[in-house]
Amino acid sequence: MHPLDVRRPFTRAEALAAGLTDAQLRGPRFQRLFTGVHLCAAVVVTPRLRIEAALRLHPPGSFVSHASAARIHGLAVPDDAEEHVTVRQRGHRRRTAGVRCHLSSAEVETVTVGGLLVSTPAQAFVELASSLGLVDLVVVGDQMARRGLLCPDGLRAACARSTLRGAVSARRAAAFVRDRVDSPMESRLRMLLVLAGLPEPEVNVVVRDVDGTPLRRYDLSFPAARVAVEYDGRHHVERIEQWERDLDRREALEDDGWRLLVVTSSGVFRRPGETVRRVHRLLRARGVPGVPVRSGDAWRQHFRGQE
Repeated sequence: MHPLDVRRPFTRAEALAAGLTDAQLRGPRFQRLFTGVHLCAAVVVTPRLRIEAALRLHPPGSFVSHASAARIHGLAVPDDAEEHVTVRQRGHRRRTAGVRCHLSSAEVETVTVGGLLVSTPAQAFVELASSLGLVDLVVVGDQMARRGLLCPDGLRAACARSTLRGAVSARRAAAFVRDRVDSPMESRLRMLLVLAGLPEPEVNVVVRDVDGTPLRRYDLSFPAARVAVEYDGRHHVERIEQWERDLDRREALEDDGWRLLVVTSSGVFRRPGETVRRVHRLLRARGVPGVPVRSGDAWRQHFRGQE
């Protein structure tokens, strides 16, 4: 018999080699993660363990890819009911419920993360381009830059070299990826404005006083016109102290001649057209260069809303 760590995903073949029986695997001591892969019933199944279990179904040299690779790299991606594994030979493909098996058609770049062979961040970005829309893909790219996984220029260079399916879409999205973006909603708000044909706002600009001391930082702004656009994820004011601080901040902004436009989640997901109109009016009123007389409609393809 061979020692078997039942607290990590293991295959039926490994279980039988260790002296376990099919009846035991079906019993209360174990849980099935996928057909042919099991785990001790006392272990809480994490996303990382599910990904590891999916990889165990495939031959050595196979690697975690697509959305599963993005999660291994700590990136937030849209929900996906399947785990993704890529194999290097057609004969290595497996059909398993809950696992999407891809075939690598070109030389790919992988890295080992926590003992798992995984697509590099740049490789995963191109892989995701075959399933994600433009805005969601930019969100992923901004996260990569923020976490220091890959700088925007490095991502663009990797996309330019790629011959994988989705490379064209990846190149388009990579052109919009920026450094220092704090949240996915900031990415979405910036893309809403850009796709509406408005000038691209600067990201996380720090305003300083005359001696260089930092005073404020704006999510998105047009410094020359002193216009700031910020995403506010709060649904209500939780404390009177926070409300008072916000009032003080708004007064300080007005004293400096800045105009602050706050956008909530409904202004991105439910009423994106209203947000475009608000920002467009303000930029025109402030004389921001490059603002069209009428905003464009390209955003409608990516932000459905209720309009």
